[in-house]
Amino acid sequence: MKSIEEMKSSPRLLVVKEGFDGLMGYLHHPRYRLHAVAIIASWGGGWEHVSVSLSNRCPTWEEMCMVKDIFWGEDECVIQFHPPKSANINIHPYCLHMWKKIGAEYELPPKEFV
Repeated sequence: MKSIEEMKSSPRLLVVKEGFDGLMGYLHHPRYRLHAVAIIASWGGGWEHVSVSLSNRCPTWEEMCMVKDIFWGEDECVIQFHPPKSANINIHPYCLHMWKKIGAEYELPPKEFV
């Protein structure tokens, strides 16, 4: 994950609240009205985590990629989990999450499989 200074220097992120282990903000992009794409980022508990939400639909792949680039380097792999139903907690129906375990590297399938 990038440093907090790198994150905050992105012209695509409008930070509205900052804490010792995370921040809240919005995607700043000419295509979207301000506050349309909400972002919450945290890096506590051994995990880096960013949630992305809109009020009326799930984020697109392109939107998730824009947000991923704000918080992580282009060579970092982050994951979207699909947990078992018994472990799933859905607080917001139009929110997607990106995760990375701190200090872990993910094994990926061969390039031609993805």
